Amino acid sequence: MADFDVFNGDADGICALTQLRLAEPRSATLVTGVKRDINLLKKVDAGNGDRVTVLDISMDKNHDDLQRLLNTGTEVFYVDHHFAGDIPESEKLTSIINEAQDICTSVLVNHHLNGTYLAWAVVGAFGDNLNKTAQTLANKLDISETELTSLQNLGIYINYNGYGSNLEDLHFKPDELFRLVSQYKNPLDFTRHSSEQFEKLETGYHSDMSSAQNMSAEKATEHTAVFILPDQPWARRVSGVYSNNLTNDHPHRAHAVLTEKENGNYLASVRAPLNNKKGAADLCRQFPTGGGREAAAGINDLPQEMLSEFINTFESQYSA
Repeated sequence: MADFDVFNGDADGICALTQLRLAEPRSATLVTGVKRDINLLKKVDAGNGDRVTVLDISMDKNHDDLQRLLNTGTEVFYVDHHFAGDIPESEKLTSIINEAQDICTSVLVNHHLNGTYLAWAVVGAFGDNLNKTAQTLANKLDISETELTSLQNLGIYINYNGYGSNLEDLHFKPDELFRLVSQYKNPLDFTRHSSEQFEKLETGYHSDMSSAQNMSAEKATEHTAVFILPDQPWARRVSGVYSNNLTNDHPHRAHAVLTEKENGNYLASVRAPLNNKKGAADLCRQFPTGGGREAAAGINDLPQEMLSEFINTFESQYSA
């Protein structure tokens, strides 16, 4: 019997798996990648009697390979909060799917484990920019405001680390970062005892965000703002967390952060307004390689010739 752990390379995926493996240690083949690499089940060659855990990647985007694995007799445990599409009916599939706006995979795993590793769920929720959800969960922890801020920063930094066009853009490969953080039942212990790794994430984050703060909006209205970042490693790394910061700073405005790609196309991060967290996934699914969830979505490869159409569609959707 072989085990596979398949997870998104962002904070939510890493923190969800950390909870599960602290609760149920398992020697498994890790399958992950940069945050936008979500067609991960195609990399899994499993068969009858094997076990596959899938965390924080869209079931809809992996439907065919999920069905392939189920057809071979593979047992699949699937937890996610993105658009799922048609969920296969199989006795080999156990799924926990919840697409609610204020839920992420780390929170779903926390519920599944009855709060055993709650602090890691708080980190994952902060990483997914679900600040109210994270703070509500954190009320059950006996920690100071300073410690809560440390959990928030850790979530932001782990999430920031997942963005890039390839693994070479990242400070830590996601499987490497998972191995580092999952040694600690308490995430605060990671910040204290792995100070070199934590400082690398923190320094990189602040350096890249400093570069992003110098960028002006390509186009901004009362309801929307579009930013275009250059084809640079710092811009690829910061695109998601910069989008989150803009949303937090301007909660009544929708944001699109487009990062230029080497092929002339764009990587797009879309955030719905905090006061109306709807429509981001529907918007992005109108374009090739688009997907995500209601509040936060993206397009992996927006064709250059569709840029104007995208901006017009984005403004039209959020102008009301």
